[in-house]
Amino acid sequence: MATVSASKTNTLSRGELSKQQEFDNLKRRIHSKLVDKLDLSKVGELEGDKLRREIRLVIEHLCDSEDTLLNRAERERLIEEVLDETFGLGPLEMLLKDPTISDILINGPKQVYVERRGKLEKTNVQFRDNQHLLQIIDRIVSKVGRRVDEVCPMVDARLADGSRVNAIIPPLALDGPAVSIRRFGSNPLKLEDLLNYKAFTPEMVMLLEGAIKARLNIIISGGTGSGKTTLLNTLSSFIPNDERIVTIEDAAELQLQQEHVVRLETRPPNIEGKGAITATDLVRNALRMRPERIIIGECRGPEALDMLQAMNTGHDGSLTTLHANSPRDAIARLETMIMMSGFEMPVKAMRQQIASAVQLIVQANRLQGGARRVTHITEVVGMEQDTVVMQDIYRYVQEGVDEHGRAYGYFECTGVRPKCMARLEAAGVRLPASAFRQRIMMRA
Repeated sequence: MATVSASKTNTLSRGELSKQQEFDNLKRRIHSKLVDKLDLSKVGELEGDKLRREIRLVIEHLCDSEDTLLNRAERERLIEEVLDETFGLGPLEMLLKDPTISDILINGPKQVYVERRGKLEKTNVQFRDNQHLLQIIDRIVSKVGRRVDEVCPMVDARLADGSRVNAIIPPLALDGPAVSIRRFGSNPLKLEDLLNYKAFTPEMVMLLEGAIKARLNIIISGGTGSGKTTLLNTLSSFIPNDERIVTIEDAAELQLQQEHVVRLETRPPNIEGKGAITATDLVRNALRMRPERIIIGECRGPEALDMLQAMNTGHDGSLTTLHANSPRDAIARLETMIMMSGFEMPVKAMRQQIASAVQLIVQANRLQGGARRVTHITEVVGMEQDTVVMQDIYRYVQEGVDEHGRAYGYFECTGVRPKCMARLEAAGVRLPASAFRQRIMMRA
């Protein structure tokens, strides 16, 4: 009996597979006919929605000319997929339209995963073959003036909505091209959203807002996917609208709301290995652009030394992110990045540079179950012999994991009054004494 049931299931799945192959073949035929039929000189005269409407009529006519039986839903799906293949990013378009998806991970043409609400799940989305996936990757990177081929098989790019894209192709990727897309929706998360998600508490926001208005230098540290860039976007909203801001990024993804913003982006080397413009070059150039604040999307190399020198020489109020697991790790990582610049600087001098340049470290972590929390707001107090002295002002304490696999705990105030309060008060920022009273502030 079990054997009969199993064979029935196999027959059904084979039938479904055959139907899907027929659908894909039909889609390929229509797309091929559409490309032959289009007059590219006239297509260039139309734009946006009008062009899409005109092409839709052509596809509908091509569907009618095909001798296949499609119901209304299948026909509509076919038309949309051919349109996506023609104007968009093919099979990716369906995922990019879903606002609940935060990450899209492609492992070759037949394996596509997404992250929804902190959980990874496999999708039914597939590409025809490696060549199809390579075409989509090329379409993404060419729009931002980059390329990906055997000579340059790794690339960072961005989508029109600011989402970050990383692609790596054969021969480096053994099972076909691999693509990682970190989504940044057209409506970025605002302060109210992060408060609703309990990423931090109102008291923590008050301190960070005051610190930015008082032009303290802040480093946001955290692991991959911990929400560093989202946090940087949110904190940058506290910068006054009349200040000149210069941003430096590898792939532009910051979405600043101010008017006076100059956005700079690094450039990879050309096919001859020349012409690369690094973050270090851009930081040095930014200092000649009369910035009032410099924001580095992510500090990951020798540009750290130039950034710290800028913070120490009148460019107060600068912001950056870096990868680190704790505030103390962030200091150690900065030291490593300074050493990457090639200067042989004594450890004490290096730490003095860091201690005088950085005032606050904001640690963001992605907890079990996908929740993102600001786990530390730590003040850099100064130097004591050869050690950088730091003190936690606020922190998140994880107590355990609930039955759904999500971490839970509480935010607490350590009871330490920040040393930087004198600077905040001098800048006209007044925070109530109760904001620093030792207590559990909120459970989350």
